[in-house]
Amino acid sequence: MAVFVLDRHQKPLMPCSEKRARKLLACGRARVHRLMPFSIRLVDRTVNESVLQPVKIKLDPGSKTTGMALVRESETIDDATGEIHTTVHVLNLLELHHRGQQISESLTARRQMRRRRRSKLRYRKPRFLNRGNKSKGWIAPSLQHRIDTVSAWVNRFQRLAPITGIAQELVRFDAQQMENPEISGIEYQQGTLAGFETREYLLNKWVRECAYCGARSVPLQIEHIHPRARGGSNRVANLTLACQPCNQQKGAQEIEVFLAKDPKRLARIQAHAKAPLKDAAAVNSTRWALFNTLKSTGVPVTTGSGGRTKFNRAQLQIPKTHALDAACVGNIEAIQGWKKPTLAIKATGRGSYQRTRLNAYGFPRGYLTRQKRIKGFQTGDMVKAEVTKGKKTGSYLGRVAVRASGSFNPQIAQGVVQGVGYRYCKVIQRADGYGYSQLGTFQKEAELRSARSASPA
Repeated sequence: MAVFVLDRHQKPLMPCSEKRARKLLACGRARVHRLMPFSIRLVDRTVNESVLQPVKIKLDPGSKTTGMALVRESETIDDATGEIHTTVHVLNLLELHHRGQQISESLTARRQMRRRRRSKLRYRKPRFLNRGNKSKGWIAPSLQHRIDTVSAWVNRFQRLAPITGIAQELVRFDAQQMENPEISGIEYQQGTLAGFETREYLLNKWVRECAYCGARSVPLQIEHIHPRARGGSNRVANLTLACQPCNQQKGAQEIEVFLAKDPKRLARIQAHAKAPLKDAAAVNSTRWALFNTLKSTGVPVTTGSGGRTKFNRAQLQIPKTHALDAACVGNIEAIQGWKKPTLAIKATGRGSYQRTRLNAYGFPRGYLTRQKRIKGFQTGDMVKAEVTKGKKTGSYLGRVAVRASGSFNPQIAQGVVQGVGYRYCKVIQRADGYGYSQLGTFQKEAELRSARSASPA
């Protein structure tokens, strides 16, 4: 991964390689500015003495995970045709994991506890219409969180790198219509992006597996639940995914006949076909709000469709990950340097205002400390613990959970280490509301996602 570089006045310079960063640190020309994402600060250079290249941040917004990629684009002109070809050079790959579901569940739990307490305490007067009217454009907190975290990281990258452009995937935006506004009818249906939008929707809805046998990591075909030969339509609600053997075996049979011996699977497919795509709905609800928020940064914002992203990835034979999807957003002809480890960023929050633990009935069962910082440490701080004696002897590096007793719990890759004294701990980076982990080399990441990456484009 590229290392972020700042000048001595903390102005962003061009990112450098890890090897060069080690040399700069070793010879005393640089200091460590931040651990995650790793950044250094030069002590002998200013931005006026440096040559900057345009760096763009690309985003693939998702309901649970947003892919991000910092890239440098270069353009070449074909002498024969005069066409401009865009090549993307990947600098950093990142994945931002949201906690929207956790926020939604917390609000639901709070609401249920309040209702239960009021039902038990008859003397407490019910409250109605005390929440105020929702303003125009109001977005639910779990959805607003996605917008806020993405925009916060875009602003952070603007402070770490010379960002000159932002590219966002807008799911329903069709680049083919923009390139040829007159396109219509059969010409539109048989264009270069034909079928990619629908296929991507179905792959997400049916979890990239055959609906009839559950096969994964095999080529999947679009299949009509109610056969077209019997009057079935091409509406998405009538489409599913099937492997080639199942598709041929079903043929023009009704699904009730084909799955007569498997009523449970039949009921599951029929229910799932009518179910909305919840994650896609969350993305569609926030995409324009995110777009307007990104425009307020003052950096030019371009857009691309999900179909175009998938088309680029298929043409360039790049496996599917959230970060690589981000790198493929927009109009590109080639991509280089994409086999990089990915930095996973997990939104953990900065704590809770709630200072009371509740039982199953919504009544207090315990109270938390009134202060977040214990012995100079706070939950979420990244610490290095050097334990020199006792059963916990060893070196530990990770986020820490503090306790009032001064016995802390560092969280390392192997799990949580219980009961490490605060005297052994040293703060490396203060809590910022996020947890960080390295997904490793691309080969390991691809193995973990083989089921999804093996699905055809």
